[in-house]
Amino acid sequence: MNLSRRQFFHLAAGACAAPAIARHAVAESYPSRPVRLIVGFTPAGGNDIIARLMGQWLTERLGQTFVIENRPGAGTNIAAEAVINSPPDGYTLFITNLSNAINATLYEKLNFDFMRDMLPVAGIAQAPAVFAINASVPARTVSEFIAYAKANPGRINMGSAGIGSTGHLAGELFKMMAGVNLIHVPYRGNAPALTDLIAGQIEVLFPSLGSSIEYVKTGKVHALAVTGATRSDAVPDLPTVAETLPGYQAASFYGIGAPRNTPAEVVEVLNNAVNAGLADPKLKARLNELGNVPLPGPPAAFGKLIADETEKWGKVIKFAGIKPQ
Repeated sequence: MNLSRRQFFHLAAGACAAPAIARHAVAESYPSRPVRLIVGFTPAGGNDIIARLMGQWLTERLGQTFVIENRPGAGTNIAAEAVINSPPDGYTLFITNLSNAINATLYEKLNFDFMRDMLPVAGIAQAPAVFAINASVPARTVSEFIAYAKANPGRINMGSAGIGSTGHLAGELFKMMAGVNLIHVPYRGNAPALTDLIAGQIEVLFPSLGSSIEYVKTGKVHALAVTGATRSDAVPDLPTVAETLPGYQAASFYGIGAPRNTPAEVVEVLNNAVNAGLADPKLKARLNELGNVPLPGPPAAFGKLIADETEKWGKVIKFAGIKPQ
């Protein structure tokens, strides 16, 4: 068949426009059914709280239910692998967090490469942990605790949400910089660890500020400091650990990830919706109340944060010789 020059360019233009039309159709139709948002920890912890806040916003914003599903175990690896192996269609998402950056070094053999297989979609927030102790511990400042710990080496139990969790690494960094010997007691999430901290079964915990702030405000646990680079607006009277140990910083982060090859149009819809939520006064205020700093931006910026944190905590893991259970 012979085509005129005009016919050829008309057909070529149509061929180029077709993918754009298809991409627009994907963006227009997503989501058309409920979306699962997988959390790698037990309910009531910082990750779960963030997931439910953002899940509610996305449900209202996008008109489909975002169902929160908790799959704890192996420091979020079980949940991460489940999401990575899901169809890349935007209907199974993951609450990405600092544990994922930590696990890249902590676990020598994983069935996935997080940086390669999990697509960064949107950052949600950064948050410090709280340096919390049982009220019976005779210390009311970080300096007093260090002195107490040095006088009682190997006799103080430090809980965490699990080996390789944010709280565990925050505690290990503190041990390294303060020169103290605390016995690590891993739990399956912050909630049971907080219960035992209040009961006196453990003496020290570095829980997320979001999961512990009510206990701090009601005096059920005693907070010595926050672990971020600056003081938190949620608890402005608490100093930072860095005010006693210069250079100390351990801030968690939360965001959304999706399986590799998820359509860029779906990622864009989700990223725009999350960023809109972070600009919403009510949601922003709620995040701030829980000690979180909103983390808006494009997917690439969130991906860079994950890469930087992976490098930082990899050094701590290797120095401390931390191994998974």
